[in-house]
Amino acid sequence: MDLMRNQNFVGLLLLWAAGAAGQVADPRNIVAGAVIPDESYADQPYIVKTNDGAWLCVMTTGPGAEGTGGQHVVSLRSTDRGKTWEKAVDIEPGLVDGRPAREASYAVMLKANSGRVYAFYNHNTDNLRQVIADKPAYPDGLVRRVDSLGHFVFKYTDDNGRSWSRERFDIPQRDFEIDRKNPYGGKTKYFWNVGKAFAYKGAGYVPLHKVGGFGEGFFTSSEGVLLRSGNILTEADPNKLTWATLPDGDVGIRAPQGGGTIAEEQSFSVMSDGSLFCVFRTIDGYSAHAYSRDGGHTWEPSQYMKYADGRLMKHPRAANFVWRAENGKYLYWFHNHGGRFIREHPKRRTMAYEERNPVWLSGGVEADGPTGKVILWSQPEIALYDDDPLIRMSYPDLVEDGGKYYLTETQKDVARVHELDPKLLEGLWNGASAPSAEKGATVTFYRRSTGTDPGKADLRAGFSLDVWVSLPNLEAGRLLVEGSGVALRTVAGGAVELTLNDGRTENRWTSDPGSISAGKQQHIVAIVDGGPKVITFVTNGRLNDGGDDRQFGWGRFSPNLRSVDLAALRSGTGVLRLRIYNRYLRTAEAIANFRAGL
Repeated sequence: MDLMRNQNFVGLLLLWAAGAAGQVADPRNIVAGAVIPDESYADQPYIVKTNDGAWLCVMTTGPGAEGTGGQHVVSLRSTDRGKTWEKAVDIEPGLVDGRPAREASYAVMLKANSGRVYAFYNHNTDNLRQVIADKPAYPDGLVRRVDSLGHFVFKYTDDNGRSWSRERFDIPQRDFEIDRKNPYGGKTKYFWNVGKAFAYKGAGYVPLHKVGGFGEGFFTSSEGVLLRSGNILTEADPNKLTWATLPDGDVGIRAPQGGGTIAEEQSFSVMSDGSLFCVFRTIDGYSAHAYSRDGGHTWEPSQYMKYADGRLMKHPRAANFVWRAENGKYLYWFHNHGGRFIREHPKRRTMAYEERNPVWLSGGVEADGPTGKVILWSQPEIALYDDDPLIRMSYPDLVEDGGKYYLTETQKDVARVHELDPKLLEGLWNGASAPSAEKGATVTFYRRSTGTDPGKADLRAGFSLDVWVSLPNLEAGRLLVEGSGVALRTVAGGAVELTLNDGRTENRWTSDPGSISAGKQQHIVAIVDGGPKVITFVTNGRLNDGGDDRQFGWGRFSPNLRSVDLAALRSGTGVLRLRIYNRYLRTAEAIANFRAGL
C-alpha cells in the first residue's frame, strides 16, 4: 500500500478502534484530527487556498528524523478541507540517483495576484556537510546538521500545486551584523524560516530568521528580518523580481532590552491601520512582540507579550504564531508557562524547548495606542493536547473556509488538521455568558471498555466548582467545600488547594500564592478538565499562570483517577455561594461568572 495513503488509513483505524472501545472523543485531542500524509518526519504543514478552491499544503518531510539526510519539501492538495490528500508532489527531491539529495527545508508560501503560488525554503545548494560550531556543545567544533544554512530559494506553481517549476531561484539577503559575526563573516549564512509570507500594499514579504552561530541549544543567537519584493505579486518573470532586506540598518528584530540572544520564528500580521505586528519566541520565559508603522523599515522597541490586564504571557522556546482572521480579530497560539523559571535557568537555551503540550489560544482585538493600533489579548483556553505529556505539537497554521476555522499542527512525526470549536473562539473574542449551574453527580473519568479490548475507556469527563467566599483571615486549612473524595481548602500564602481522592489515587493542585485575600468577597473557580487531565484555577476573574512563584499555573492530575462524587458536597464556613458544574468550564465562562457577581 502507498505509504502516504497508508498513514491516513492507520489514523482512521485508530479512531474507529477508540469508538468501538467506548472511548469519548474530544476534538481537542490531536489524535482526533485528520492526518496529513508524510514520509516519516513531518514539519511545518502550512496551507494556502488555491484559485481552484483546493487547500495546498507545503511540508518538510523525509525518511528520518529532523535534520537528517533525505529531508526535503513537498506539497499536497486537498479538495475536502483536509480530510483526504492527493499524492505528494516533490518541490525538491529527497533522493537523487538513490542517494540523499541536498537538504531542502522549512517552506512557506505566498500567492500572487495571478494565482501563482511561490514556495520559499532553505536549500543546501553548496552541499556543505559541516560548519564551525561552539565547543563544548560540539566537541570537535563542527556541527553536521546542515538544514539551517546555505541559500534561501523559491520555486513556483502555476497549476495550483500539481507541479512546480524545474528551475530554483535564489533570493539575495543583505548582510546584517549577525551575519558578519558568524564564523564565515557572512559568506556562509545561517538562517531558516517558519513565518508565513504575506502581501502588504502591493508588495510581497517573506520572513527570515537569521542565526549567529551553532552551539548549546543549537542556535546560539538569532533575530528576525523581512525580505520584501515590490513586484512579486504582479511580475510573471521570476528573474525580474526585486528584493530588499528589512528593517533598515544592520540589526534585525531582537529580544526586548535586557533579554537573551534568542529572538526567532517571527510571525507577522497586517493590522487594520496598515501597521505590522510581529510576535516571536525568546529564551526569557515570555514571548515578545513589536510593531512597525512604516512597512517594516523600522520597528518600535520589542516588548514581552501581555494580556489586556497587563500580566506577562508566559511562553517557552517554541513557535508562537498570531493570525488575523477575516473578521479583523486575532488568534494567538502559545504554551502558557515559563517566566523566570526559564529565564534564570543555567541551560535555558536547551531546556526552554520542552513542554509544548497542551496548546493554548488567546483572542486579540484591536485598540488605539499612542502610535497606532495595538492588540489586546484575552485570557487563554486549551485548544489542543495529547495524552502523552512529552508529545510536543507545534508549527501551526490557521485556515478559514466556509465560515469554519481549522488549525494544522505537527508533533514532528505526524501532522494533522483540526476544526476549532466556534464556542471557544466566541469566548476568546467576545467573552462568554455566565453558564447555568447543574446538580452535583458522580463524575466518572474512565470505565471498563465495552469493546473486545478489556482495558480502560477514557470518558474525558470533568467538573468545575464555582465558589464565592468571604474570609475573615487567610488561616490555612479552612474547608470551603467538602465531600466524598473532593475538598477545597485554604493553604498558606493566600491560596486554595483542590484535593481529589477516589480511594486509589490522590491528586492535589493549588491556586497561585496571593490569589485570594481576606476581608472581602472572593471568587474561586476550580476547573478539572478530563480531556488533557489538567486542573486550572480562575480566581477573581484571572486564570492563574504561576506568576513568579512557579513555572506552571495549571497542573496535571492522574489519568488513573477513576471518579469523584459531587452529589454530597457541603459548603464550609465563609462560603457565600457554591455552584457545581458536571463539566469543565472554559476560562471565558469562569470569568463571566465573576463579572456577573454573587
